[in-house]
Amino acid sequence: MSNNLLAGKRGIIFGALNRDSIAWKIAEKAHAQGAKFVLTNAPTAIRMVEIKDLAARTGSEIIPADATNMDDLENLFTQSQEILGGKLDFVLHSIGMSVNVRKGKHYTDLNYSWLEKGWDVSAVSFHRVMQVAWKQEAINDWGSILALTYIAAQRTFPDYNDMADNKAYLESIARSFGYHWGVRNKVRVNT
Repeated sequence: MSNNLLAGKRGIIFGALNRDSIAWKIAEKAHAQGAKFVLTNAPTAIRMVEIKDLAARTGSEIIPADATNMDDLENLFTQSQEILGGKLDFVLHSIGMSVNVRKGKHYTDLNYSWLEKGWDVSAVSFHRVMQVAWKQEAINDWGSILALTYIAAQRTFPDYNDMADNKAYLESIARSFGYHWGVRNKVRVNT
């Protein structure tokens, strides 16, 4: 059932990879409520056919962007505002990755190069996204920036491995950058 709660709202949704992705479900619900948005993911993920199906069903454009690359993010925000016809009302950051988890490394024996990559993708990318949006003044007053996290950021879940640390840092970034967004534009930053 649609109440058009998001009619006239514009945004960017990061991380809709397939039908099982939380970002995918959010995109479907946002579309059903009248939002217009751009979908984005890493260029390698865009090669998967499923995101194209979501774009077709929601009338959305896809702009590939590596969230750890400032040039990609600057291009993403510039193009999104052009495509959507103005400043954004929301950004969803639904990104997370741990090579240590994928490779089965135990938390007590982490590969630190992999740790840095996961930290960059899962947490620092959120700061990058907000910094680009900040510098471009891309978010409307009273807009919303949301990053998805997990309770392991506050409690011990041993099998969540270094992702727990990444999500804790993501939440810290939300608090710190969120303060500045709140003061300048009344933008809500949440996890």
